[in-house]
Amino acid sequence: MKTVGKVSKFAQSTFAVWVIIFAVLSFLVPEGFMWIAPHISLLLSIIMFGMGLTLSLNDFKGIVKAPKSVLIGVAAQYTIMPLLAFGLAKLFQLPAEVAVGVILVGCCPGGTASNVMTFMAKGNTALSVTITSVSTLLAPILTPALTLLLASQWLPVSFGDMFMSIVQVVLLPIGLGVIARLLFSKQVDKSVAALPLVSVVGIVAVAAAVVATNKEAIITTGLLIFGVVVLHNILGLLIGFSLAKIFKLKFDEQKAVSIEVGMQNSGLGAALAMAHFAPIAAVPSAIFSVWHNISGPLLATWWGKRSVNAGEAEASIPNLNKKID
Repeated sequence: MKTVGKVSKFAQSTFAVWVIIFAVLSFLVPEGFMWIAPHISLLLSIIMFGMGLTLSLNDFKGIVKAPKSVLIGVAAQYTIMPLLAFGLAKLFQLPAEVAVGVILVGCCPGGTASNVMTFMAKGNTALSVTITSVSTLLAPILTPALTLLLASQWLPVSFGDMFMSIVQVVLLPIGLGVIARLLFSKQVDKSVAALPLVSVVGIVAVAAAVVATNKEAIITTGLLIFGVVVLHNILGLLIGFSLAKIFKLKFDEQKAVSIEVGMQNSGLGAALAMAHFAPIAAVPSAIFSVWHNISGPLLATWWGKRSVNAGEAEASIPNLNKKID
């Protein structure tokens, strides 16, 4: 298990590299990866099950300990990114399917990679985990509702169908993971070291499948989508940080909120796009998966070095039961 843990840590620390490598491979040899596309929802369910295995009551104590910070983080997650996506879709006059894809990924909750980035940035990791957990549990309602509100002028959006999809691929697997942790805690604790590897493989496979399925569309619109995704991510990070600063959160909390807002659950975005819209609607999510795993580590490393230079205390990994200050 130690070997698996080391491999898992290596895969997690080089996540962006693997996403890029397999995105390029799937673009060059799409027939080698297209078979994955029908299984995207299953892959996401496995990742969400793993998230459920790591959840505990400690991850939700932040709601009681620091309700203001959690509320700001969750509210920012579900306002800044959706509105930015809508504005960018209008500004660049994106094709209907691409516009819906950009809005869809903007309406998704934060991804678990944000917790790792917050830890690297020496931000408030416990707050990051709480925001991710709460925003994910709210996703069955807020993601389809916001997508319906913002994207229905481009394409028809079914709240009910999206709600059921998110329940099936997010809520149920997380619930099963939590139950498994309660019933088999010793076995889960032994296997939890392998979960980052499972997540990396899953997200890399999803991104590769989306790229392979949309090779021709990427050739014609890929540069435009990439530019929009980069703007979406960077503006999300900046506005999230600025909002947290305006509300006078501590610096480690500002970093956590910024990263939570800027990093989306792009796997969920891709799965919903493939299930409910045209395949090209999944491309923004796939590119987002690549890009935010580049911008996130860069920002986290810079913030982490600043914190060390300033003599700030290091943040702790959330599963070590560190409480929010």
